[in-house]
Amino acid sequence: MSESIHGHQVMELMLELGKAVTKAQLKQHMHEQFGATAHYHTCSASGMNADELILFLEKKGKFIESAEGIETAADRICAH
Repeated sequence: MSESIHGHQVMELMLELGKAVTKAQLKQHMHEQFGATAHYHTCSASGMNADELILFLEKKGKFIESAEGIETAADRICAH
């Protein structure tokens, strides 16, 4: 099993994209950046796949939704 990727890294990837993307596009970017079998964790959860992390971040209010899709902002990434 590969090393677990922190959700902050996914949110930083979203910032680098600089635009809103659909959840499917975000998942594709995650697979390209971290690998299709990557596992993810956050400050309060672990052992998630890409779909589970996207859902987790959505429930935590980490996304800004628009007609174009989702994006995030630097102030939504916790600093610990």
